[in-house]
Amino acid sequence: MTSKSAAIEYLDNKGATYTLFSHSGPVTSLEQSARERNQQAGQVIRTILFRIPDQDFFLVLVSGPRQIDWRAMRKIIHSNRVTLATPDEVLQVTGYRIGTVSPFGIPQKLTILCDSRIKNFAEVSLGSGLAGVAVVMKTTELLLQIDPFSWVEL
Repeated sequence: MTSKSAAIEYLDNKGATYTLFSHSGPVTSLEQSARERNQQAGQVIRTILFRIPDQDFFLVLVSGPRQIDWRAMRKIIHSNRVTLATPDEVLQVTGYRIGTVSPFGIPQKLTILCDSRIKNFAEVSLGSGLAGVAVVMKTTELLLQIDPFSWVEL
């Protein structure tokens, strides 16, 4: 039985429609995640925490193996100094460990940038806050549950 993370509690409290997918063993790659979930790699959404000066943080939701266009991201966020958050910062800010990060149930409001390619898929999967467990939902449901600051071409 899967315990509930803050992300799952958040989705339940919002009445969101989703399913949970539990991997049978360790997950070592995005491609493995997609294959086991019977999805294309682009349907697996990575949630990445970034830091700008003065300890301000923001999330980027990235479709599958896409690389982030740092120049475009810096322009949108209005900062030339953007870095990846450290593992300790990810845990402190989101409450989740790297590899389990979800945009749901985070204890503080964060700006969210979304890769516009997410909208190319009817269904996506993303972190649940639990290791080896993914939230699978229709993209329309994802968009109901988050408020992206901007859609970006990554």
